[in-house]
This record gives sequence, C-alpha cells and structure tokens, in this order.
Amino acid sequence: MREWIDQYREAYPLVANIIVFILIIIFILMIRRVVLNRLYKQFNHSENWYVTRKIAKWLTNFILVLVFVYIFGSNLSGFTTAIGLAGAGVTYALREVIVSFAGWFAIMFGDFFKTGDRVLLGGTKGDVVDIGLLRTTLMEIGEWVEGDQYTGRIVRVANSYIFNSPVYNYTADFKFLWDEVHIPLRFGSNIPLATEIVLNIAEETIGTYNAKAEEEWDNMKRRYRIENASLKPQVFISFDDNWITLSLRYIVDTRKRRAVKDRMFTSMLEQFDQYKGEIELASQTFEIVRDEKRSDKDKNT
Repeated sequence: MREWIDQYREAYPLVANIIVFILIIIFILMIRRVVLNRLYKQFNHSENWYVTRKIAKWLTNFILVLVFVYIFGSNLSGFTTAIGLAGAGVTYALREVIVSFAGWFAIMFGDFFKTGDRVLLGGTKGDVVDIGLLRTTLMEIGEWVEGDQYTGRIVRVANSYIFNSPVYNYTADFKFLWDEVHIPLRFGSNIPLATEIVLNIAEETIGTYNAKAEEEWDNMKRRYRIENASLKPQVFISFDDNWITLSLRYIVDTRKRRAVKDRMFTSMLEQFDQYKGEIELASQTFEIVRDEKRSDKDKNT
C-alpha cells in the first residue's frame, strides 16, 4: 500500500499535494471544533467567548496558510515573476481593501473601540457587534427611533473610516453621559420650590450612579489631561418673553437615557400636581380669532 502511494505521488505530485492539503484542512477544523466545544461551557456567558472564537479562527487560518506554502512552495516558484508584475496593479485595485485591513489592525491594537461599545462611526450610530478584517458591524440606534434605541437594522461600516472621519465612542473609558431636560414654568411660579423638587427627583433617580461615575472619572483624570467636572445634578435657570426655564443637567448611564428621563418626567408631573397653585407648567398656545367685520364686508362684495 505504501509503495503504491509513493508511486502515485511521484506520478501525480500536484494531485497528491492537493489531497494531503484537504486532509490537513479537515483535521485542523475538527481539532478547532473540539477545542471550542470544550471551552464553550467556560466562556459562553461572558464576552471572552467572542474573543476566543475570533482567535481560534485567525490561528486556524494562519496555520493553513503556512501549510499551503510548505506543501505547494516548490510549485509556486515559477509564478514569482508574474506575481511581481501584477503586484502594483493589484495593490491599486485593492487599495480600499488594504486600507480597511490597516483599519482593522488599528482598531484591534489602537484602542479605538471593542465589541459591545456604543459608537458613532461613518455617520452611523450603534452598538459594535462584530469587528471583521474589512468591516465593522453595528446594531443601529436612532434614525427614526428616538431615545437611542435599536432600529433593527444591521449596518456594516468599512474599517477605513477610522482614518478619515472622527470616531465617537460613548462607552470607552467613561460609561456615563451628561444629559439635560428643560422644564418651562409660568411667570409667578415658586421657582425655589420647583428647583428643589427637580433636584430631589434627579438625586433619587440617578443617585446610585454617583459612586461608580466618580470612580470612572478619577480613572479618566489619570489617563487624560482634563479638568474636574461636577457629577451631581445641577439646575440652571433662564427666562425669555414667554416663560422661565429650569434646565436640569445630570449624568446617566449611556444605555438608560430614555428610561431615566421617563422616570424623572413622571415624578415631576406627580410632584408639580401637588402644588398647582404655586407651580404651573408653561406652554405656547395660538388662538385664531375671526374678524366678524371683515367677514361681513367680504359677503357684501
């Protein structure tokens, strides 16, 4: 049997090498599957499972490339000149692909973002669900849906965008945002009482964030040259010809902006309702009045 195999390899070396390479591919893929099945029980409930699968895929591809070069290296020597002549043309034709691959390398090792981060990339805002060699996949938020909630669309953005447009990361080093709500009140309302109510509601709603936010902000100050900022709720007062505006500024978890705002507005309406005589919300209304004299004149003409 061995003599027959040796004779066949000598007679058909290229076919024999192809068969050997296919068998090696099957063997390596089987090993990868067995290893991943064993690791799945340990990492399936954490972010490490995604990274483990990616590393296993890249390592497998790298090994297969090395095996391919080792097996078919002698057969490829005749194509060296042709590959050299075609290299310039291929490089020009695939310039976008090459830049995207360079972008992937920069993303993986440049701390731009990672899977799970909420980013604004290439004009699209969403959560990073996959980082490929050429494209980053986002679960889109915003657009026709308000409150930073999912639209259901999957968007794939070329990695080359990180070189020619800003990358906004909402959750990189500080997983909180400053948000504001504006409450219009009528002139004559008890502004100090309304301010106190708004501040109390804000502290009750987001008070649990303060400790974690302060810890992350301290880490930010160690890493970047930034000034200190107040992490406690603040109320600023302004007015114009129509009403007095209370502007509440507060920190909030990036992924809970809409829910937190809903709870605060609900509490404000309940609290203000208890002080109807002292606190009244303002609104802009338009009244259309019919000119009776002009109507009668139009009828006569």
